[in-house]
Amino acid sequence: MKIDRIEIFHVAMPLIYPWKTAYGEDAEIHSVLCRMDSEGISAWGEAAPLAAPCYSSEWGGGVFEVVKQWLAPTIIGQTLNSGIELQDALSTYKGNPFAKAVLDNTWWSLQSAIENKSLQELIGGSRSCVPVGADFGIMDSIDDLLCSIQGAVAQNFRRIKLKYRPGWDEPMLKAVRENFPDAVFHIDCNSGYRIKDHQCFQRLDAYNLAMIEQPLNHDDLLDHSELAKQIKTPICLDESISSKALAAQAIALRACGYINIKPGRVGGITNAIAIHDLCQVAEIPCWVGGMLESATGSAICAALATLPNFLYPADIFPSERYYRCDLSDDPITLARDEQGKPAIHPPATIPSPNLNRLKQWTIQSALFRA
Repeated sequence: MKIDRIEIFHVAMPLIYPWKTAYGEDAEIHSVLCRMDSEGISAWGEAAPLAAPCYSSEWGGGVFEVVKQWLAPTIIGQTLNSGIELQDALSTYKGNPFAKAVLDNTWWSLQSAIENKSLQELIGGSRSCVPVGADFGIMDSIDDLLCSIQGAVAQNFRRIKLKYRPGWDEPMLKAVRENFPDAVFHIDCNSGYRIKDHQCFQRLDAYNLAMIEQPLNHDDLLDHSELAKQIKTPICLDESISSKALAAQAIALRACGYINIKPGRVGGITNAIAIHDLCQVAEIPCWVGGMLESATGSAICAALATLPNFLYPADIFPSERYYRCDLSDDPITLARDEQGKPAIHPPATIPSPNLNRLKQWTIQSALFRA
């Protein structure tokens, strides 16, 4: 396809309540949306790096500027017939996976529209629905958390993820496990610990967790490999895996038992598929993570999660979980799979934003024409 037009929007989407993690909290989600046009057909994509460089080194304003100043001018007017060709065109610019994901995700959405296929069909997805889990951030009290978990258990979620950080750690987990001895839990540390804390993680083997997600530094593989030798609970890498090359190194080092793949964090759908395929050969199960995107980005994540090696329930949430009003008029909704468990049905087309809300929540925008 020839890229005739690109328009990008840096938006701040207000959450119902702040999302608290080991690296801080967000009252609104900063995201970059893109509309891309080719020969009269248009489609939308999204990547949500958040407001500050705390989850990763990228942030909403910075991603917008990188796309505006470097990436979009590089591909506007170009004919790009695959995601690999797009990635090759952007490869001069080092790193910046969220910025590249803005364009890569939108290219796939546009290719889906051009071929009149759903995105999951286009990428070879094999599922009609995606099992999802429940997630809970750091709350004001353990009692509040237990009440929320009770609701998730009642809804029959396949697994529950708990944010975990110093001060909201083992006493919290002990209370959760005592109250819910049979539920499937895993914890997400968001890089909040270091290898010197290995004894803390050795104690967690007693809690029968499905995994410990990103316990150590965001750019570390070696210490995760060392920690994996010292504990029985599988380690899942998230922030540490921002490329296929790093995924290959993590596998070679035996640094993880799972890999969380977020399209934004790894540079878009093209790279996400490559990491999925690599892990499938290595027999490392994957699962799809989310960044609290609008329905546009969440639909892209849901399509990705239909690939066969995504074996653990995804972090893809119904829009109403975090937003009083989604950016799109076609919000993501919770459904049920064939076993009656919570799931998401990937939309047939990637939702576009409501233009009035887009205008209201846009901080800055830019337009490129061939």
